[in-house]
Amino acid sequence: AYSRRGYRTTMWTTLLLILLILPHIDSLSKPLSRRNAIQIATGVSLGAPPLSHAADDTSVECDMDAIKAARSKVGGISKQTVVPIKDPPPLLTIRGAKKEGTIKIPRVGYSFYKTPQDQVARCTSLALLAGVRHFDVASQYGSNQEISMPLKRYLDIGVSGISVKDEKPELIQLLEATRKMGEEHARDTGGLGLPASLAPPPDGSIGRRGRRDSLFLHYKLSNAEQSTDLAAVKRTVKNAISQLGCTYLDMVSLHSPLTSSEKRLATYEALLELRNAGFIKCVGACNHGLGPLKEIEAAGLELPAMNQLELSPFNTQDDIVTWCSQNGISIGCATWSKLSSTQAIQDAWLDVVGGIAKTKSCTKAQVLIRWSMQKGYICVPRSAAATKIERIAIAENTYGGVSGFLLSQGEMNALDNLNVSLKAGTLGRRDGWEDSDVSGEDWDPTDYA
Repeated sequence: AYSRRGYRTTMWTTLLLILLILPHIDSLSKPLSRRNAIQIATGVSLGAPPLSHAADDTSVECDMDAIKAARSKVGGISKQTVVPIKDPPPLLTIRGAKKEGTIKIPRVGYSFYKTPQDQVARCTSLALLAGVRHFDVASQYGSNQEISMPLKRYLDIGVSGISVKDEKPELIQLLEATRKMGEEHARDTGGLGLPASLAPPPDGSIGRRGRRDSLFLHYKLSNAEQSTDLAAVKRTVKNAISQLGCTYLDMVSLHSPLTSSEKRLATYEALLELRNAGFIKCVGACNHGLGPLKEIEAAGLELPAMNQLELSPFNTQDDIVTWCSQNGISIGCATWSKLSSTQAIQDAWLDVVGGIAKTKSCTKAQVLIRWSMQKGYICVPRSAAATKIERIAIAENTYGGVSGFLLSQGEMNALDNLNVSLKAGTLGRRDGWEDSDVSGEDWDPTDYA
């Protein structure tokens, strides 16, 4: 019950705040928030402390026109879903389990694309220790069983249950420090406190549900698994849930549109039914151009929560990104593992991306992660674990690993100007398709009608 004493205390506190604010009232041009009122009254800043390597006044600011457009709500989320922001918080809101619902996805995850089978469990453990809570998994990657083992230890026991007995102490210290940096930066970008979904749950069985809630497992169905048999699609997804040892998947996507219209739409419809039944939280798409996306719209089905693309400064996919953003679809970046070895862009890769990396005292991969975050995208970098450099990269390529610097507006513009519409056929990626699907250097899955 609300006691009289509590009421009087609140009343006197409010009166004191008003009296302390009165001297400043003439300088106020707009209504004062409670947070600003407390700041004026106490003289204590409640804002986030500056970054140790923050950019100067030329750093990219929020696009206010985009922010205003985003205030128009459609289906419970901003109509414009891709909003550039200088220093985004770790979680992004995307379309969720119902038309009116939303869920949170970590902006930076970890992809198992091309991860050798004998390194998958180790990579999962190191990523968890570094604070990664978003995992990009696919039937094509063939690593469900290996991922499930460290995930189970983490879910059952917590971070303390992650097996790192064979790792060197300095690597463990780096991973743990990176995780803590991410948690601290989450507080700074999130306001007065760490969001409940990011707060580390307690170790032991009491925190298992909290740890599962903080994970985001994105699973991608292969072309072979797309089917006009809705029951077969549902069995495939349920089997993946069983293999991964989790009770549900946060997102399931079609890995590519390279099948028939009938298979795509039937598979997509089956995923929506699984979502409505609680087996998955949202439905996504990967490598979908405007044709397959508009096909979903024309069929009267809900549009995907996210479209994951081969997206980089060298291929900005502007037309697809714009359409997705205007239609409530968030944008994800696939892995960038082929950029460093693609001859067609070597000069720009070394001079521009490398130059920014040198200025920021970071790696080129970290520059791309920061670029994607400030563009308003979700990204899933990858690294193996065979060498010391690869193991360190797992820590570097996380939200905490890139929290120490920002890209200025000039640097963002320089990266955007690298766009040459680099096609998958030139890049050499095989993420969602096979060699037999690629017809030449100008081939790209997003051009598939």
